[in-house]
Parts: sequence; C-alpha cells; structure tokens
Amino acid sequence: MANKIYTKTGDDGRTALFGGGRVPKDHARVEAYGDVDELNACLGMARSLDLMPRIDEILAPVQVDLFAIGALLATPHPEKHKEQLEKARISDQRIAQLEQAIDDCDAELAPLKAFILPGGTTKAAALHVARTVCRRAERAIIRMQQTDDVPQIVIVYLNRLSDLLFMLARVANRRAGAAEVLW
Repeated sequence: MANKIYTKTGDDGRTALFGGGRVPKDHARVEAYGDVDELNACLGMARSLDLMPRIDEILAPVQVDLFAIGALLATPHPEKHKEQLEKARISDQRIAQLEQAIDDCDAELAPLKAFILPGGTTKAAALHVARTVCRRAERAIIRMQQTDDVPQIVIVYLNRLSDLLFMLARVANRRAGAAEVLW
C-alpha cells in the first residue's frame, strides 16, 4: 500500500512537532517555521524566473539552510534530538558567506541614494517578495523567542538574508538593464 500525503491528523486544527507533541496550527512555533517554509518557496519561485546563474548559485544553499532552520524551529526539545538535527546546523561561516555575497553585490552596484520601490524585472520582483517574507519570518521567530528558545544565529541569519535578497534584487535589475524606480 502506498503512503498517502494526507494523514487526517491535522483535521482537529493541531499539528505534530518534530520529536513529539502536538500544538495548534496557529502556535507561534508553527507560524515561525511556516513563514520560513513560505520564504523557501518564494526563493524556489525566484530561482525559476529569468535564470541568472550567479544569483541562483547563491540562493541554492540558502534554500538548504532554510530547511535546516525550519527543522530547528519545529523541534521544541533540540537537546533530545541532537543526532537527527546534526544536518540542521547553521554556522557562523554561513553568516560570513551571506555577508560576502552582500559585499560582492555592493561592489557591482551604484551607491544607494534613495529608497527603491520593489519591482523591475520578474526576477527582481520575486526577490523583493522573498525579502518581505524573510522579514515576516524574522518577526515571527522573534515572537516565538519570547516563549521558546531559538538559537540566536537563526535571527542573525534571517537578518542578513533579507539584506542579501534586497541586494540580489538590485543586481538582477542591473544585469537585465532594468532601471530601479526611486521613491
């Protein structure tokens, strides 16, 4: 018998967490990892539009990182599941790589002298959407942090990522020859 995608266990408005336990689907933990999942989907969409190899090379490992962050957020007792979460680690090296990518983008762009309205090419617009979802995920994780432990590196990661997505949107527009709309 094939595994079915529907389990019916969430029909009561509750969902299972990694490592056991069930919480309402609007629990702060579920909101946080749900926003990270949405961000990951936005990045998948952005990567599929107007292929730009260097941008896509930066985003591919970010999607893996976001899966790791989702696993961390979905685990209320990470100390009990260290072995299973080994794959879900985010390191300071990854933060440094995001910062280097931001610096590389900055070197390619003219200095910013005004606010930029989100848009331009399809790819840039998708990256701006991802940036705003990233900021929402960051806010949800900070809310979750009020009642649950969240590794600080997760918040740092998302903060850097939103900056990177902004810069990648600008680079996508520049590489496509699309002008930025200033406010």
